Amino acid sequence: MRPRTGLVTRLPPLLPPAVAWVVSNLFTWLVAGLSVAGDGSRVAYWSTAGRRRWDSEHYLSIARTGYEMFRCRERYADFPDVLCGNVAWFPGYSMAVRAVSATGMSLEVSAVVLAEASLLGMFAVLWWLLGARLTPATGLTMAVGAVFPGGVYFHAVFPIAFGTLALLVCVAGVRRGAWGLAAAAGFVAVACHPVGAVAVGMLLSSALFAWRGDPWPVRCAKALASAALAGCGLLWAKWLMWRATGRWDAYEAIQRSSYRQGDVRRPFEEMRKAYAFPFSDWYRPEGDLPWLVEQGLAAHRTQLWLNIAFLVLLLVTAGIRLVRDHRLDVAEWAVLVLAVAIFFVPFLAGAEMSWYRNHAQMFVALVLVRRVPPWVQVPLLVACAAQYALFGAMFFAGVVV
Repeated sequence: MRPRTGLVTRLPPLLPPAVAWVVSNLFTWLVAGLSVAGDGSRVAYWSTAGRRRWDSEHYLSIARTGYEMFRCRERYADFPDVLCGNVAWFPGYSMAVRAVSATGMSLEVSAVVLAEASLLGMFAVLWWLLGARLTPATGLTMAVGAVFPGGVYFHAVFPIAFGTLALLVCVAGVRRGAWGLAAAAGFVAVACHPVGAVAVGMLLSSALFAWRGDPWPVRCAKALASAALAGCGLLWAKWLMWRATGRWDAYEAIQRSSYRQGDVRRPFEEMRKAYAFPFSDWYRPEGDLPWLVEQGLAAHRTQLWLNIAFLVLLLVTAGIRLVRDHRLDVAEWAVLVLAVAIFFVPFLAGAEMSWYRNHAQMFVALVLVRRVPPWVQVPLLVACAAQYALFGAMFFAGVVV
């Protein structure tokens, strides 16, 4: 008589990722239904308009007509005499949107389809990195992923889901020992967003924890080659900007002129500024507000506390693993390096109005969350769901950009 096969082994391989993706959409739809848009109207979650914010228009403009940069006064007489244009945004997501639109869909629909397909891909790669085996630990980890802090941007017209998928594929490449795959995914991550440059740092450090079947010279060569190829994503972005504007420093110029960025900041001072930023004073919706929106007007503050707690949890978990088991596996080292870098990079750059969506890319670190005991995973899930609702309401109300 053949032994009975457990439910775990009979699960179709894509079922858990698909379920997580559906749950994420349904929960976000519920939050949108309990919110109002900035003009006081109901949020149409299943439309493209409900998923677009200020930066979304720049990504769409790059997909539509490419890059441009000009003096603002040339077109807007009452505007400050600074640089305007869309060269402050990287091209990876926009070029992918343009490619998807070749199917006949509009750019707006293509952008949402790409974001949702990327989110589904994120869950699929995460599931593979978790071992593709349903246990209480992996099930709870996938549930946390469905309501990950800042994850509302995975559904929006932003490169966050596409870039996070690239980071996860980069981790998968390192874990498999496929340096070419890791390099290609790192290239995409860097081309999508400046924060994607964390892939270059992780790949450089991978000689210390990956490619273990090779001698040290080969390990160092793979780390250097994959990091160098990933870094070419930046060169591609700057080449596109140069071709359109004639300036290799177009990105740096507009950051200095219009956004007062480009230098390295004191991260803890920038963290304080980000926490204190008065979003609700700038973008408070009109009329009487639903309870969820009223409570979520300052949700970026609880978001920061939760993100700090999440980072501390990762470091403690990794420390316990090293003391108890004297090792982390390759993927765990990779996501730990990425998570720490993703947390600090926005504050080093002074991104006081966008750090929260950049931090959503710490999703990659869920690979380590499966090592957390259930009595910690369950409160984490509850905290993430509550924060997702509050911050989601803040997003749909147009309070954050």
